[in-house]
Amino acid sequence: MKDVLDELAAVHRELGKGTVPAGEAYAVVLRRRYDAEIDDVWEAITSAERLSRWFLPVSGDLRLGGTYQLEGNAGGEILVCEPPRLLKVSWLFGPDAPPGSSEVEVRLTPGPAGDTEFELIHSAVVEEVFFPTYGPGATGVGWDLGLLGLAMYLRGEHVEKPSDFESSPEAREFSTRSAAAWGEAHLAAGGDPEQVATSVRNTTKFYVPDPA
Repeated sequence: MKDVLDELAAVHRELGKGTVPAGEAYAVVLRRRYDAEIDDVWEAITSAERLSRWFLPVSGDLRLGGTYQLEGNAGGEILVCEPPRLLKVSWLFGPDAPPGSSEVEVRLTPGPAGDTEFELIHSAVVEEVFFPTYGPGATGVGWDLGLLGLAMYLRGEHVEKPSDFESSPEAREFSTRSAAAWGEAHLAAGGDPEQVATSVRNTTKFYVPDPA
């Protein structure tokens, strides 16, 4: 695996506001470049067989208007599918998740050297107490781990199952530094320094629990 710091530096992170059917939402934005053709990246994020190699097994009716379910994770409806540039899905955890409360959009743009610019926007309405407690790192660290897995996969490296990788020393270091990077993005968006510091600590404890 490339150096943790290199992987972290490859991603640009932003915190902003968005809208979903349920109303105003927080939005985390991640951008990075992949040394792969746009069609290859598109297939890696939309093919059920390839998704299972670097992310999670997925089932469902994987077409526009269909539904999907990631094993042990989110599910929802495929809202927009415009190969190979735009994918938008609802992103809901469990049957009790409020409809229209969370959406993920991925935009791909071909680069000048056969590479691909990748942008992911996750907009979600969150409980009033949740954001001050965890900040953008609550979802941002998870997406950093996902984009790392995609980078490794596109380079032809072995990608462990997320549950195995996330407990490794490399992943613990990556998640710790990712939480801090999302804290910096939160500060850049005008976050209160004391609240940001608290949310970074809480997010780090969540993703990097004490092994004992």
